[in-house]
Amino acid sequence: MQLELRTLMFGIVTVLVLFLIIADIAEVEKEIAYSLMDNLFSFYRKNILRFFDPERDISILKGTLKPGDVIHYIFDRQSTTNISENLYQLLPTASPMKNQHHRRCAIIGNSGILLNSSCGPEIDSYDFVIRCNLAPVEEYAGDVGRRTNLVTMNPSVVQRAFQDLASEEWRERFLQRLRSLSGSVLWIPAFMAKGGEERVEWAIRLILLHTVDVHTAFPSLRLLHAVRGYWLTNNVQIKRPTTGLLMYTMATRFCEEIHLYGFWPFPQDSQGKPVKYHYYDTLTYEYTSHASPHTMPLEFRTLSSLHRQGALRLHTGSCDVGT
Repeated sequence: MQLELRTLMFGIVTVLVLFLIIADIAEVEKEIAYSLMDNLFSFYRKNILRFFDPERDISILKGTLKPGDVIHYIFDRQSTTNISENLYQLLPTASPMKNQHHRRCAIIGNSGILLNSSCGPEIDSYDFVIRCNLAPVEEYAGDVGRRTNLVTMNPSVVQRAFQDLASEEWRERFLQRLRSLSGSVLWIPAFMAKGGEERVEWAIRLILLHTVDVHTAFPSLRLLHAVRGYWLTNNVQIKRPTTGLLMYTMATRFCEEIHLYGFWPFPQDSQGKPVKYHYYDTLTYEYTSHASPHTMPLEFRTLSSLHRQGALRLHTGSCDVGT
């Protein structure tokens, strides 16, 4: 009986928290006047640079490692992997973001909130566009745009979206997606946790075999802990930063303005309509699960606070078709 009561209370508290967050964001969306505060943004950038340098830490560089070197996984220090010859070939000789500076940047999350948003043309108008986990764009271009300058690819994407490249058909689909990047940065977190090493190797082997035009990057071994340390110091109690939060934190180094689309970690929109977890598949997710490595609603509340302060612009509604 006590267990049932605790479960009921937890459910009630969760619903109330979600209601407050959604109401909060709904108020943000009603704001008519909005201006990015350069001084505040500079303040955040300087604070982040105290913890790490995104230009340097965006990738391990060739020369800092050699084939055969042993790497301890970031979240599984007892497990190791070796730097393969193929991976070594794809390590950049210089940071893929060296000396880059952009006025207006967009980071595109993968929430179903993007569906029917008509934000594609607006997204494509930015100077630099960052996307997460090799999400498909062509079939959804009207809502998510096509432009891509940097895209992340967790090893799990190879299994979930491309069936572990198990057949010629899936290998060709994977290659088509990579070729569509046309010289963009492909950011592969290869050393986060054990279990993805084979998928990383399969992917980079195809990139080398078919001479795919992408600039590969493999994040430094200190990046994730540095990003988490920055947010913990600022009283944001995240367990493990999501890809979206990682990209925002790094983008402060290269961008004067940062706009976020497709960030909405709730099963309903502000009008109570259902929202898919991803705009492109049927995957479901328990946003408030204690078992999850991420704290998405907390991250979102942090981003909405930064939005109100003028440090970023969070877009959660539809876009003007004429934009």
